[in-house]
Amino acid sequence: MTKFLPIFPLTSIAFPGQLLNLHVFEPRYKQLILECKEQSRSFGIPSVFKDSLNEYGTEMELLEISKIYPDGEMDIKTKGLRVFRIMEVLREVPGKLYPAAIVYEVEHLPLDTEKLNPTLVDLVEKLHKILGTGFNIFEKFENPLSFDLAHYVALGPDDQYRLLVATSEKARQWFLIQHLLKLIPSLEETERVKNKVQLNGHFKREVPPWF
Repeated sequence: MTKFLPIFPLTSIAFPGQLLNLHVFEPRYKQLILECKEQSRSFGIPSVFKDSLNEYGTEMELLEISKIYPDGEMDIKTKGLRVFRIMEVLREVPGKLYPAAIVYEVEHLPLDTEKLNPTLVDLVEKLHKILGTGFNIFEKFENPLSFDLAHYVALGPDDQYRLLVATSEKARQWFLIQHLLKLIPSLEETERVKNKVQLNGHFKREVPPWF
């Protein structure tokens, strides 16, 4: 389905289902948000990497304008709805300060799984144990899937974008598993090195070896 969307480019990626709070201060985006509120319409967040607008983004629902400051700046709450692909960017829209785009909705495959792979759950728990965050998947989310974990598994911008454009839930989960299988050993090695460094200068009790 093709549609016209006002766009609010960011250097970070928003995902379907994600709750995203933003502080809006530029005049063009203050106008965008006020019109979305007045017209009960959605807007798009495509990501920008290296000064280039990415082809895919996420359509966002404006949940509420939490606060409007005296100068017109505002705090807003939004939620990701679905992934879109940009067909054409409209940098100038008559009568508007903000840019827009002609987009079409990406038809993701029907969910090929409705629960997290147990291996992925174990790896996420292991990651956060190393990091000492106290993060618990099932306390944070009621029925989590891959997009819910996107900001909790230390993905870089390029990998976040790869996750966004993948159309299968099983494929997204497998992608996260492979990422964590590479990341966790390097973090464990960093922890070992850190512990060795912390022991330097302390009195150590070692049993001398026989020779």
